[in-house]
Amino acid sequence: QVQLVESGGGLGQPGGSLRLSCAASGNILHINAMGWYRHAPGKQRELVASINRNDNTDYADSVKGRFTISRDNAKNTVSLRMDNLQPEDTAVYYCHADIYGYSNTYKIGTYEYWGQGTQVTVSS
Repeated sequence: QVQLVESGGGLGQPGGSLRLSCAASGNILHINAMGWYRHAPGKQRELVASINRNDNTDYADSVKGRFTISRDNAKNTVSLRMDNLQPEDTAVYYCHADIYGYSNTYKIGTYEYWGQGTQVTVSS
């Protein structure tokens, strides 16, 4: 069974930095795109950043120049470094991955998985 386990997050100050990490484990053959989404109260969930196996990245306009996504294909991990944090970055952040491997019923294919979510609060 594939799992995404997140770490990091917590309380950050405006202008400060935080780092999120996500590790995938289980019946994984390879991981295609990985990314981070966030969901703030009263707002829709939005894609923050994504990265494919070739390290091509994409960012939401609101975080360009402040956030950096990276991955380690050997370790099946993805990280998000968040610099110059702003109060509007406050949200629950979710790791996401498109993984080629075996499902719970041992059917091979590409499936999407989500982490449990980690809270990021930016406040002075």
